[in-house]
Amino acid sequence: MEKEFKTGNIEGVIIKNLKKNLDRRGWLCEIFREDEVEGFKPVMSYVSITYPGVKRGPHEHREQTDYFVFLGPGNFEITLWDNRSNSPTYGNKMIFVGGVDNPISVKIPPGVVHGYKNISDERGMVINLPDKLYRGHGKREEVDEIRYENLKGTVFKID
Repeated sequence: MEKEFKTGNIEGVIIKNLKKNLDRRGWLCEIFREDEVEGFKPVMSYVSITYPGVKRGPHEHREQTDYFVFLGPGNFEITLWDNRSNSPTYGNKMIFVGGVDNPISVKIPPGVVHGYKNISDERGMVINLPDKLYRGHGKREEVDEIRYENLKGTVFKID
């Protein structure tokens, strides 16, 4: 029987509104401060561009925490599922929008399935500051991902 998820907050997920400080030169935005996300230490960062209508994920990590930043260009519909059987919010699902119209960062703990879709008519940019190195030191380890996007019959679907 397929697990049903209900709308609700997810323990350990932190969504933070970001402020773009504008002046005549452009804008500046603080995307991470350790005093605002205590206990979380990023070890790498990357930027990705996603074309209009394209989905990334859903997938989850066994050990890695992701820290996504949606500033623009573009807007994204982000979907999270709490798949941690020992979590008080197990079975909850969140859907929200982040990007140029709603600049946010999102901290996603291990075991929370996540994915997003570019809902703009333009390319969208996403920054991630995870707390684990991709494929470990020297890229010699297995990737810490459980991928759902190509599994038939999965409950984890992005519309």
